[in-house]
Amino acid sequence: MRYHLGWTDERGQPQDGPFRPYFASTLALVTSEAISGEFSPALPAAIAVELVYNFTLVHGEVQAGRIDAQDRPSIWWVWGPAQAINAGDGLHALGRAAIMKLSQRGVTAQRVLKAVEMLDRTCLTLCEGQFMDLSFQDQLLVTRLDYFTMIERKSGSLAGCAAGLGALAAGADDTISEKYQQLGSKLGMAWQIGRDVDDLWGKHGDGVTPSNVLNKKKSLPLINAFEHASTADQRELTKIYMKRVLENEDSARIVAILDGVDARQQAEGQAAALVEEAFAMLAGLGLSQGQQQAFREVAAWA
Repeated sequence: MRYHLGWTDERGQPQDGPFRPYFASTLALVTSEAISGEFSPALPAAIAVELVYNFTLVHGEVQAGRIDAQDRPSIWWVWGPAQAINAGDGLHALGRAAIMKLSQRGVTAQRVLKAVEMLDRTCLTLCEGQFMDLSFQDQLLVTRLDYFTMIERKSGSLAGCAAGLGALAAGADDTISEKYQQLGSKLGMAWQIGRDVDDLWGKHGDGVTPSNVLNKKKSLPLINAFEHASTADQRELTKIYMKRVLENEDSARIVAILDGVDARQQAEGQAAALVEEAFAMLAGLGLSQGQQQAFREVAAWA
């Protein structure tokens, strides 16, 4: 687990690499500070969200057969899938233990119990989203509605939970907490679209990334291409995705077709629209410009 978080190398020796937290962990702190003026009550919630997010990463790397994770070999590649599943389960357990520590921040027992329930239900929802995402790999056509339903569960749920937990830790009532949860969900969905774009175009824009070569993920840019590409390009995409295993040249051709119909720009525009929806919710929460700016910085990060 320390290796996965970037704290040690494969031999357990300490490393000084930068810690790259999940954006929604910070969202819990920003929400708490906006409501109460203090971020510290939500620290256990932020830690819990961070650990649960990393649990999903470790299991996701096994499911996708992803060799590299965050610029280093993934746990399953170094120690095998069995130990990776074990480590992922451990991260989930640590996340659940972390949320209990809200009681050390002045949160009442009743609210701690509610926070635990919120986190547990979120874990179930994000597993449902991952189930849908994996199921899509065996489907040739996935509708836009199916995709947005999937990312709302897979990614929107945890980001929404983070914001809701931040509000709960700050003492907000259920109505306010739910509004922040809805806001966070929009940001989480926008974040997932950004990740899907990165998976297809890669760090250098060449589309050769391990995840999209080894699996047949149906992301928003691909859905946009199937809707707007020429009949010939649609047939070519169909032919590629009917292959048992995709190769590097297939990945490059897919990206070329997507570029031809501006699929990337469309997806990024749809992510921006989700952020704007979140900002519209933000405007109705009675926050100062300074408080709103903190949310906008987290949204830009996402």
